[in-house]
Amino acid sequence: MQITVLAIGKTDSKELAQLIAMYEKRLGHYIKFKFVVIPDLKNSKNLSEKLQKEKEGELILNQVHSSDILVLMDEKGKQLSSMEFSQFLQKKMNSGIKNLILVIGGPYGFSNEVYQRCNGQLSLSKMTFSHQMVRLFLIEQLYRGFTILRNEPYHHQ
Repeated sequence: MQITVLAIGKTDSKELAQLIAMYEKRLGHYIKFKFVVIPDLKNSKNLSEKLQKEKEGELILNQVHSSDILVLMDEKGKQLSSMEFSQFLQKKMNSGIKNLILVIGGPYGFSNEVYQRCNGQLSLSKMTFSHQMVRLFLIEQLYRGFTILRNEPYHHQ
């Protein structure tokens, strides 16, 4: 299985980008992993919220194949503990899927078309985080999940 994290917009902070890269490298020891950044829309300030979500949605859906499992990182999604998230990953691997795509949307969330295509929604917290921070948190949780599955000493119960 491959895991792909799709995110709208580049990471502005060098420090965050370095941490993301560190966890990307660590993840490579466990699974095929890709971090794909969809560039910010041009002139997004001139777009309505609805139009921005629709245009970002098109860009997201252009990255998805019919056989991919698409999970949205969404504030209304299901919240899992790190242990439960590791079990979620194990179930996905056991199911034989080729590509699990986890999507971090733009500032306004997702279009209706993306919600209709998705196979599920997860939330990292009831709190609101910047989209740039969510990238780091999600990739770190992926790494943590695989260390849990391997009974490695990274995660402490």
